[in-house]
Amino acid sequence: MVTRLSASDASFYGLEDSSTPMYVGTLSILRRPRAGLSYETLLANVEARLPQIPRYRQKVREVTLGLARPVWVDDRDFDITYHIRRSALPSPGSDAQLHDLVARLGSRPLDKTRPLWEMCLVEGLSDNRLAIYTKTHQALVNGMTALEIGHVIADRTQKPPEFGEDIWIPGREPSDVSLLLGAIGEWITRPTAQLAAVQSAAADMISSTEQFVEAGRRVIDMARTMVRGTAPSSPLNATVSRNRRFTVAKHELEEYRQLRTRFDCDVNDVVLSVVTGALRNWLMSRGQSVSTGLTVRAMAPMSVYPETDHLESAGPGQAISEVTPFLVDLPVGENNALVRLSQIAHATETQATTTTPVDARTIVTLSGFAPPTLHAMGTRVATSFPARQFNLLITNVPGAQKQMYVAGTKLLDTYAVPPLLNNQVLALGITSYNGSLYYGINADREAMSDVDVFPSLLREALDELRETAR
Repeated sequence: MVTRLSASDASFYGLEDSSTPMYVGTLSILRRPRAGLSYETLLANVEARLPQIPRYRQKVREVTLGLARPVWVDDRDFDITYHIRRSALPSPGSDAQLHDLVARLGSRPLDKTRPLWEMCLVEGLSDNRLAIYTKTHQALVNGMTALEIGHVIADRTQKPPEFGEDIWIPGREPSDVSLLLGAIGEWITRPTAQLAAVQSAAADMISSTEQFVEAGRRVIDMARTMVRGTAPSSPLNATVSRNRRFTVAKHELEEYRQLRTRFDCDVNDVVLSVVTGALRNWLMSRGQSVSTGLTVRAMAPMSVYPETDHLESAGPGQAISEVTPFLVDLPVGENNALVRLSQIAHATETQATTTTPVDARTIVTLSGFAPPTLHAMGTRVATSFPARQFNLLITNVPGAQKQMYVAGTKLLDTYAVPPLLNNQVLALGITSYNGSLYYGINADREAMSDVDVFPSLLREALDELRETAR
C-alpha cells in the first residue's frame, strides 16, 4: 500500500541532519527471568505486534525532483532481524556502560532504505537485569495512525495476549515513473499543496548557497518569534555535534506527590521546579553568573485528551491524546526553592487550554504503555517552534502506576531518550511509572561533557525543596 507522508511527517523526514537526527528513543530495564529472555522470544513477541503498527514494515520512497512529498511503501525485503539486534556488556555490565552504549546507538544514523526503526536487546547487565533500547524516527510516530513501538510491546500481565496468525503480503513497490505520474496528477488536482512541496525541494537543491538559505530561515524565525521573542542567552545553546552522552536519574514519585499536596500545585510543577534547581546549580558549577531574574526558557509540551467519552475504548491506531505546546521561563536566578516553585506553578496555572490534562489514572486505561508515544508527540510539537524561542526541551508524561511486562518479563525502569534539537545541547524526557519518576537526560558530548553531574544535581534540588517545605 502506498501512502503519501503527511506534511508534518515529511517535515521531520527532511528536517534532520547528521548532528540532529530526529529519533525518539526509550531505554527499558527488565528483570531477567530464571529461564532468561532469548533473542528469539523477543523477535516473536515484537513480530506478533507488527499488525498493530503496520508502518513499521514500510519504508520511505522519495519522488523524483521532490515534485511531491515522499510516500510510505511496503518493504518487500523486510527482515525483522535487521531491525532487532542484540548486544552484550562485559559482565557484570554497569549502568554507566549501558548509558555509553545508548549514547553510541543514538548517534548512529538509521538506514533510510529500510523501515525507520531499530531495537537492541542488551545482555550482561549487573543485578540480573536486561535492557531493551528502541530508536524510532520521529516521522514514523504521529500518535494517531502510528504509535511508538515501545507503546505496543508492553503488557499489563506477565502472560502476553494471544494474537491471530499474521499473514502479511507486501504490496508491489511503485516504480519511479509511477511515483512521478502520481505527483503530476496531484499537481493537476491540488496545485497549491504541490507548490509547497516543490518550494521545499528547491530549497534543498540550492542548499550549497548557505547564506541564501540561512537568510530565508532568519526571516521565517523572526516572524514566528514575534509573539514571545527569542530565548535568553545560555550555555545550553551551542553547536550540536554528532556525538551524545546519556545519563539517568530515578526518584520516588511519592516525594513529588507530597510536595504537590503541601503546596496545592501539580506534580508537573514540582518536576519543573526540581529541574530549575538543577540547572541553577549546573550553571554555578560552570562559573556562570546566576543573577536575580535570570531565566532559562523550556519547551514543556503538555499532554491533554480531547473531549471524548470513549477513552477506555482507545487502542493502538486510535488517537490517544493531544499534546499542546507550553513555553515556561524557569527562574534559575531565584535563590529560594519555594519561590521558584511558586513562580512555576503560577505560570502553568495560567496556561490556557481547552482540553483536559492527562493524569496517570486516565492513561492506564489505554492499551499498551503510552509514554513512548507521548514523548514522541511532545517532540513533534516542540519542533513546530523555532529552536531560538526556547533553550531546552522537557517532555514529562505519565505512565501506568502498576507493574508492566515486556515479552513476559518485568519492566523495572523506563527512560526516555529525547532527541537534541538544533543548537540545543540538552534534552530531558521524564516518565512516571509504577511509583517512580524516571529522568532520561540526553546531551551533546562536546558541549555538555559534564552531564554526569546532572543526576546528583536533580537529587540535591529535590532535597532542597523538601527541606525548605518542612
